[in-house]
Amino acid sequence: MSTERRAPLDRKRVADTALKLLNEVGLDGLTLRAIARELDVKAPALYWHFKDKQALLDEMATEMYRRMTAGAPLDSGDTWQERLLKSNRGLRTELLRYRDGAKVFSGSRFTALEHAGQMEANLRLFTAAGFTLAQAVRATQTTYLYTLGFVTEEQGVEPLPGERREGFDVAERARLMADYPLSAKAGAELFQDYDQHFEEGLALIIEGIEARYKVG
Repeated sequence: MSTERRAPLDRKRVADTALKLLNEVGLDGLTLRAIARELDVKAPALYWHFKDKQALLDEMATEMYRRMTAGAPLDSGDTWQERLLKSNRGLRTELLRYRDGAKVFSGSRFTALEHAGQMEANLRLFTAAGFTLAQAVRATQTTYLYTLGFVTEEQGVEPLPGERREGFDVAERARLMADYPLSAKAGAELFQDYDQHFEEGLALIIEGIEARYKVG
């Protein structure tokens, strides 16, 4: 009989294992049965901690947020523009660490209140700069949703950095769309240079916020 003691099964251990497994199998392959097998337990043991897969995704998203913010304190000297740039760059970086990371994060509900402190600080920064609370919420939410949507599409082409799905060859796309020259040429703008395109899109939104709310 083995005398080796295993780490106790808790929510964090399950979420950590699920995030590790996510890079191997993707969201569609991430089942409670597969996670249980990785943990060397029976699948019903996981239901003590998570009633269903969505509850697990909520915990995974919360753990992703913890990792994103760990050791990265907010700079009280930020302008609101700098805060939007930093927070959305950080979010994109974290999401790209995981296959289907944006899909896991999108629509999930945080299971703890770690995000509340940062949210409060952000809203205070924005309202001190001249935004109403409603405007501050809209500005932060719009950039957040842009980042989630951008990374979702980015990971549809490149599930992990350096890995590209079949069917997204820009040159082949241009050849097939030769009768539509502008659309053919647009492939390079749609499916390449994601870092540059993310930054440009984020800048467009921030400039739009400035223009809309007249807060410089």
